[in-house]
Amino acid sequence: MAPTPSGNHRTRVHVVSDVHGNARDLARAGEGADALICLGDLVLFLDYADHSRGIFPDLFGTQNADLIVELRTARRFEEARELGARLWGGIGADRASVIEKAVRKQYAEMFAAFPAPTYATYGNVDMPPLWQEYAGPGTTVLDGQRVEIGGWTFGFVGGGLRTPMRTPYEISDEEYAAKIEAVGEVDVLCTHIPPEVPELVYDTVARRFERGSRALLDAIRRTRPRYSLFGHVHQPLVRRMRIGATECVNVGHFAGSGKPWALEW
Repeated sequence: MAPTPSGNHRTRVHVVSDVHGNARDLARAGEGADALICLGDLVLFLDYADHSRGIFPDLFGTQNADLIVELRTARRFEEARELGARLWGGIGADRASVIEKAVRKQYAEMFAAFPAPTYATYGNVDMPPLWQEYAGPGTTVLDGQRVEIGGWTFGFVGGGLRTPMRTPYEISDEEYAAKIEAVGEVDVLCTHIPPEVPELVYDTVARRFERGSRALLDAIRRTRPRYSLFGHVHQPLVRRMRIGATECVNVGHFAGSGKPWALEW
C-alpha cells in the first residue's frame, strides 16, 4: 500500500466488489493505493460462469450446478428451490454446519489476502456473524457507519434486499433504509447493491433485474454525495451514470476481472 496521506499527497483508493473467492487477485488489489475498499460478496457459492467452482458444486457436483443455474436463469425459482431442497435433504441436519465450514475456509483465505488498511462491508451472500473472527487489525468492517479517508467521508451500507433467491444476508427494505439514514451526508456512499435505477440493476447475462434500493436512490438525490459506489450486478446494462450531482459507479465484478476500480482526489 502507498504511504498514509499527508500534506499535498493525493489520495487514491481502490474499490472491489463481488470477490467471490478470487483471493489471488485480491492480494494485489491494494497495490499503489492508500486504502482498499471492499463492497462484499467474498463467498463463492456457485460460479455462474464456471459451474464447477464454489460450495454448491463441491457438495453436489457440476451436473446439479448446471441444472440449478438453468432454472434460476429461466426464473423458475420454485423448481430451483425444490431441487435445492432435495439435494440438501441428502445432507440432513448437518446442513448449517456443512455450509459454515465451507464458508469459514473461504473467509480464512479472503481475509488473509486483504491489505492494510481495508474498509469492508457485507454483500448479500456473506455471513456477517463470522466476519469479526477473520478481520485482522488492518481491516475495518462497517455497516451503517462512516469513516474518513484522506479528508473525505465514506459511508458504508452492506447486505441486499429480500429476493426469491433467498441469499444469506438479505434484509427488509425498512432495515436497509434505516442504515442508509444512519450514514447521513457523506462524500462517498459505498453499498453492495445499486440504487433502484433500471439501467443499473439489469444484468444482461442473467437476463433479469436484480434488486436495487429505493432508499439509496432517495438518499443520493437528497444528500448529493460526490460518488455512489456499488457492485452486486455482475454484467450491468450501464456501469456508470450521473444522478443529479452524484457519479454512480458499478465498480465491477472482481471475481471475473481481477482489477479494482480506482478513485483519486
